[in-house]
Formats: sequence, C-alpha cells, structure tokens
Amino acid sequence: MRCPACGREQPVSTLRCECGHEFVFLSESAPGAAAAADDRSRQLAFHGEGGALFGIWIVNLLLTILTLGVYYFWGKVRIRHYLLGHAEFEQDRFAYHATGKELFLGYVKVALFFGLLYGVQLAVELLWKNPIAIAALGIFLPLLFSLLVFPLAIVGSRRFRMSRTSWRGIRFSFRGRARDFLKIYVPGLVLSIVTLGLYYPFFQNNIRRFLVSRSYFGTTPFAYDGRGRDLFRLYVPLILISVLIFLLPFLLVLGSLFLPSFQRIDLLKLFLIVIVGGIVSLGAYWIWFSAQRQRYYWAHTSFTTTRFRSTVTAGRLVRLFSGDLVRLIFTLGLGWPWVLVRHAHFTFANLFIEGPLNLETIQQEAQAASAAGESLADILGPLDFELGL
Repeated sequence: MRCPACGREQPVSTLRCECGHEFVFLSESAPGAAAAADDRSRQLAFHGEGGALFGIWIVNLLLTILTLGVYYFWGKVRIRHYLLGHAEFEQDRFAYHATGKELFLGYVKVALFFGLLYGVQLAVELLWKNPIAIAALGIFLPLLFSLLVFPLAIVGSRRFRMSRTSWRGIRFSFRGRARDFLKIYVPGLVLSIVTLGLYYPFFQNNIRRFLVSRSYFGTTPFAYDGRGRDLFRLYVPLILISVLIFLLPFLLVLGSLFLPSFQRIDLLKLFLIVIVGGIVSLGAYWIWFSAQRQRYYWAHTSFTTTRFRSTVTAGRLVRLFSGDLVRLIFTLGLGWPWVLVRHAHFTFANLFIEGPLNLETIQQEAQAASAAGESLADILGPLDFELGL
C-alpha cells in the first residue's frame, strides 16, 4: 500500500510510515469498512473551456461599462458560477450560490467604512493643525490598515466564498473567528519583520493551519498537521540568496576602496553581474520553493480518512505562468478567460485525494456569512485565485 502523506510504498503490515504518518485500519464489521476498502486515488476534474468563458467575460465587461461599474458584481457571480459549475469530483459538479445583490450590498458597507476612515483623517487635518500629529496619523493609519483590515478581509472572504459553495447539495463553511486570526496574524507579522524574515515560515504555517482546520464540508472539518520548522528548511536558501543580493554590492564598493588599481568600469560590470545573477537565482529558487511549499501544504491536509497530494513541480509552474504571460501580452489582456481556465485545469490535474473516503456521516450544516469581507478582499486585490477552491 502507499502512504497518503508522502507517497512511499509500504508493506501491508506497516502501522507507521517513515514520514510519521500513522495508518488507521478498520475491521470489516466496523462502520465505514466499505469506504476503507475503497482505498484509491481520486482526482478532481475541470471541464470548462476558454471560449465559453470568454463569451461570459466579454458580456460582463460591456455591461459593466454601460452601467458605470454596477454590473461588475453580477458579472463576478456569473464567472464563478461557470468555473465552479464545471469543476467535478466523483462525477458530481460543484455549485456556487452567491448573488450579485449580496456582493453589491457588501461593497456598499465597505465603501461606507472607508468613507468614515477618510472623514476622520480629514477632520483631524482640518481641526488639529499640528504637522507632527498629521504626520503621525499618516503613519498610524496605514499600519492599522495592514494589521487589522487585511486579516479581516482574509477571514471574511473565506467565510463568504465557502458558505456559497456546495457539492452534492452540502455546503462548505469556514468557522474561524476574526479575533482569533488577529492573534495569529499581528504577532506573526511583527515577529517576521523583527527577525528579518526568519519567523516568516512559522507565520505562514500558522496561517495555513488556521484557515484549513476551521474549514468544514457539512459537519466535518478539514485538518492540517504541517510544521513551521519543515517550511523553515525550505526558506533558508531563499533567505541566504536575498541577503547576498543586498550584501554583495556593498562589499564590492567597500573592497574598491582598498583596491585603487581596480578600474571603475570593471567594478560597475561586476556590480551588475552580481545584481542580475542574484535576482535570477532568487527567481529560480522561488519557483522551485513555491512548488515544494504547495506540495507540502497539500500533503499535510486531510479530510476524514483521506489525505491530499499535489504533483506540482517547478517546471510545470514555469510553463503555466510563461504561457499565461504570452497569452495576456499578445491578446492585450483579452486572453484572461483562457488564463483562468488553464489555471483551473492545472490545479485539478495536479491534485489528488487518496485513501478511503467515507461520506456517510456528513450532514448539511450551512453557516451564515456576510459579503462585506468578500468585497473588502476585492478592493484590496486578489487574495487568492478566482476559482477560490
């Protein structure tokens, strides 16, 4: 049999894999034994086409222009209806249940919130004619924005999207609370800055654990057992390359002071070689690291007795994003629908669910969610890809 966590082949009598994963065996008479016998690899599928999505996208664009932006929210819902409606698992399609009206009202709430913030800032500038206080306010508000508003958008957007997504009539949900996420986000961001990035992998792992472990399908939660120290090993070369990119140019300049015979033109060439070489090395490693991190995240994500497995590689990511870039450049942005479809196909082609899948005990348990967080995330920019799975 194969370990669902790392993919290694194991003897049938094995109770624990070398990677630490423990196997769970159910007796034939136990509930769910039939599901346990179906220990196979399952794969998601996507059946959408770029041409069909382009037809939806171009109509959305025209109607958004004609309505001065109002139709944008209804158009966004149509795009997600198409993408999720063409995503399939076990021969059943996903469904998206949000409405344009929900997104529009959520946007109105967020717009009022930002208007209130701007009004407070403007009132302080007009009434409190103190340059120092105004400058401090200009520093404090962006800091407050990044520490509070951004994490609120992450939680609110995830809660709304999952609550409006279903499979086989059962809704997904996210039950994490914003105040609990702030306790992870704010200290993690501060420690990442203070430690010059050394704490960042632990910070990212804590975020992943919070978002996954509080996600549900019906009454059953997902689980995540990744560790920050595992990610830290992947981050070390990335940190070293980044330090060298900033450190080596200064060392070259310092060395030139002690080497008067060294020509200035040679120093400039060497300086450019170091900078360009460092950036290329950093970019290459980042692509490899992104693939490794994605595979690690999925390998440590589970649902009931199943575990996910990703087959993403650095080479596949390079081909994906280089193809996206070519399409967007040569079509002047009109190829965006094909980019969305390519990413959906790529995601599902490289994602597997392994192990016995027992869905008999899962029941419907829909959760209420506001569209304000989704609208806030939309204003801040795409927090994740449009497919949202």
